[in-house]
Amino acid sequence: MHTRTEQNRYMIDDFKIQTNSEVPKYQQLVNAINDELANNSLSSGDALPSVNQMCNKYQLSRDTVFKAYSILKEQCVIESVPNKGYYIANETRKVLLVLDTFKAYKEVLYHSFVNNLPDNVIADVQFHHYNIENFKTILNNSKGKYFKYVVMSFDNKEVSNVLADIPDSKLLLIDWNINSKADNNFVFQDFGKAFYDCLKEATLAFKKYEKLVFLYPSFTNHSFETVSYFKSYCENEHIDFEIITNPNDFDVNKNEAYISVSDRMLGKFLEQCRAKNLEPGNDVGFLSYNETPMKQFIYKGISVISTDFNQMGAKAAEFINMDKQIQSYIPTQLILRDSL
Repeated sequence: MHTRTEQNRYMIDDFKIQTNSEVPKYQQLVNAINDELANNSLSSGDALPSVNQMCNKYQLSRDTVFKAYSILKEQCVIESVPNKGYYIANETRKVLLVLDTFKAYKEVLYHSFVNNLPDNVIADVQFHHYNIENFKTILNNSKGKYFKYVVMSFDNKEVSNVLADIPDSKLLLIDWNINSKADNNFVFQDFGKAFYDCLKEATLAFKKYEKLVFLYPSFTNHSFETVSYFKSYCENEHIDFEIITNPNDFDVNKNEAYISVSDRMLGKFLEQCRAKNLEPGNDVGFLSYNETPMKQFIYKGISVISTDFNQMGAKAAEFINMDKQIQSYIPTQLILRDSL
């Protein structure tokens, strides 16, 4: 049953066309209707103004209104009934998930996120690849089109300004605590003390080796905070250590253990072990950052330090499903396997 009849059609009282905006007029109308849905001002069955009513009310051309309504129909937001007009089809809502890159552990996060969303929520996913221009384009083009935004931030001073136009109640920052404000919603992992605690837990395994080498290649975007905590750990435990940032300097040596934040370096490690006939877990050790579904099967199992990306995705979905502030850190854990 329609909650508003064709005689009582919903009008967007505060909607005004921005004539100087780079956003086309039809898209402004699409955004306005999606915003009304997001704010619960519109619901399933509500009647929208006819094309002529929209034209007269907001000084729009028929082509503009018709194009906006056609887009909303394609998105299954509205439906048209012959001789009756346009209605809200259902309370389907769209959310935007912005990730850095698509890697195996990000796939775990993504599937956990979408699998924990209700049936009436559709998730779009985009990747910024640590490129600020990509990031600007994605967020600027998405404003007003989504119910809520889940964004993986990165180390760039312009990120905060790009996010500033999104209301705090609609924005969730995930993974890395950078460019955040005190009142932001967030679901983060801890790259500092939690990482240090995992290293402490692995101390007995590290003692099998003469030296501990942290592989932090120059191409990585991993939080540099881990480097500082690694150095503190080794100094406190009186462990001989080295930090390698140039991947060309990486040379596997017997009786050394390696910690890497890059899976590309894991591949180099295994190649060199094969070439030098070194046995991981006996002659050399390896501890990888970020669990993936395959690491338990690679060469008898790769030891990892990792947050729970499945839990992070589920927690992000909780933000979409509930109207409450979320500020949460996902635990980081050590998983020891034969590589160490």
